Amino acid sequence: MNPIPVILIFDIGKTNKKVFLFDEAYQIVMERSVKFAEIQDEDGFPCDDVHELTKWVRETVLELMEWEDYSIRAINYSAYGASFVHINETGDPVTPLYNYLKPCSPGIQDALYAQYGGETQLSVETASPVLGNLNSGIQLYSIQVNHPDVFKSIAYSLHLPQFISYLITGKPVAEITSIGCHTLLWDFVKHGYHSWVTDKGLDQKFPDIDPSNTVSDLAILGKLLKSGIGLHDSSSALIPYLQRFTEPFILLSTGTWCISMNPFNEDPLTSDELSQDCLCYLGYLGKPVKASRLFAGHEHEEQVSRLANHFHVPRNYYEQVAFDPTIFWAIQNRTETSRIETGLHHSAFSKWELSFFASYTEAYHQLIFDIIRQQQRATALVFSKRLINKLYVDGGFAHNPVFMNMLATVFPAMEVFAADVSQASAIGAALAIHHHWNPLPVPNDLISLKKYTPVK
Repeated sequence: MNPIPVILIFDIGKTNKKVFLFDEAYQIVMERSVKFAEIQDEDGFPCDDVHELTKWVRETVLELMEWEDYSIRAINYSAYGASFVHINETGDPVTPLYNYLKPCSPGIQDALYAQYGGETQLSVETASPVLGNLNSGIQLYSIQVNHPDVFKSIAYSLHLPQFISYLITGKPVAEITSIGCHTLLWDFVKHGYHSWVTDKGLDQKFPDIDPSNTVSDLAILGKLLKSGIGLHDSSSALIPYLQRFTEPFILLSTGTWCISMNPFNEDPLTSDELSQDCLCYLGYLGKPVKASRLFAGHEHEEQVSRLANHFHVPRNYYEQVAFDPTIFWAIQNRTETSRIETGLHHSAFSKWELSFFASYTEAYHQLIFDIIRQQQRATALVFSKRLINKLYVDGGFAHNPVFMNMLATVFPAMEVFAADVSQASAIGAALAIHHHWNPLPVPNDLISLKKYTPVK
């Protein structure tokens, strides 16, 4: 029996580190997930163990290359962003893999913004809201200021997806989806590194930028294959949609953060949009993608716990709640005259006394409606002059009929679909280098859709 041709994909998340084998039809033929215990950096802040991660990646590749049932034709990598691995001339990390949630030095950050026109100007030019260490450029700049000897020892600063690639290829590269996502590094007007990056000499720590679909030839255990250079996971998850649909669309990716992405809005980011948690990032083809964020998944988690405690039901009881249009219209009529205000980060639901509601179902409908009112505003921020009438929703809320029916109703001019892509960021990393390893056309059934219409 001939071995099955496959592509190997590493999909590195903050919590779960996954590895997949996909066949030529992009069906998963092998999947593993591991979790590593966090360690602490020199300040006692938790972070990923870069040495344990390195060991796992290298050992996994060698193990899978020896499997006789599969022929690995290519490898690519998807990983979370806003994280650098700083390596020396021999390729060894010289710092921990710092956690992007670690507070940064306000003095360093404030001085930098002040030197380059203030927070608004620098944020607009780099399409990066002020996010502390989530702006990965701040991480490297802090090392330069606070630890000049360590900075001097850095040969290359690699964003995490490119570091995973480096572990296999030994070739340091930079890649645009990692550079162009709220890093504070990229000037979206000049289409190059921002002047502050070159003024401070940070660009000397970055390898040359290669296109996102770049591959290199490898020989592992005497077998020839191709390796990609890795992608930022959010950009990677958008690739299946860009390859599948030709008409313009907005993708609402739901999870802890609900992120509305418009790959067809090339309007420059404004200071007003920035103040409402909008940003731009660069897609895998180098084009800007306007996005807005809402912390809706996090709020949902908090509030369903509150509901469970009040109504004495299991925490996941909301999964049994069917959409009730009668309750929805009653809530809408009641809420339209309510004086409760909403914001982009906290919905009105936390202000409701749960004793007001006759049942869990009614209270849950109110929760989702309050979130939907926020989501309507957040998604509208990425609209453009170009007419877009399709809205795809993936992630957790795509499987929530209460959420989907309400969303379709508040966007009556759009066709609203719940979309399901199995392991979208991993699939996207495979599709980015499709023509380098796969002789078959991209399947049309990678994304399953369910349409929702406005409630009458």
